[in-house]
Amino acid sequence: MQKCIIGKKIGMTQIFDETGKVVPVTVVEAGPCVVVQKKTSENDGYEAVQIGFGDVAIKDSKSNKRVKPASSKPRRGHFAKYDLPVKRHLREFRLADCSVLNVGDIIKPDMFGPGDVVDVCGTSKGKGYQGTVKRFNFGMHRKSHGGGPIHRHPGSLGAGSTPSRVMKGKKMPGHMGAERVTVQNLTIVKIDVENNLIAVRGAIPGPKGGLVTITDAVKA
Repeated sequence: MQKCIIGKKIGMTQIFDETGKVVPVTVVEAGPCVVVQKKTSENDGYEAVQIGFGDVAIKDSKSNKRVKPASSKPRRGHFAKYDLPVKRHLREFRLADCSVLNVGDIIKPDMFGPGDVVDVCGTSKGKGYQGTVKRFNFGMHRKSHGGGPIHRHPGSLGAGSTPSRVMKGKKMPGHMGAERVTVQNLTIVKIDVENNLIAVRGAIPGPKGGLVTITDAVKA
């Protein structure tokens, strides 16, 4: 079975291994997640499981006030169809064998273990509009006298009359970050099942509080 879970990035810290060596880790609040839906080849054309993470309180029955932002009516109906509590986040995972999971099953960090090699996927921090020096690590023009106000400009954008256009894929200034990033072959160092925490060696994408998915490594 391919393992998978949704979590929230807590932050980075360091722990000591058995030999006393410092290990930098990222702590992830992983789960508990619930299997919301199973997709089959007969109905959907492919096999996958849909997993929900993060509770959402709709309304307080006594005061009729929202405790947290409510989900849309179609989304609430999706969970009501399977008689499950509404979850804030939904993600799909295509597993090698989906038969081992059923709707309503709870997924916790104990499905992983210390030493497991995993891939962590998340949304990277947004950097806004950036130039080529920061975005693609371009070199700068000389800073000597006469350089003009073009020290951080990208330089030539291509040939002149032939082909008379900027070639597709040219590295230029633009929006940087805030994109889906997967870091592969990270090792799980420690698991706290009671508090639903997973400590992954190294850094993972996204800011504190960002949503991440942890799955078995595809290239391990």
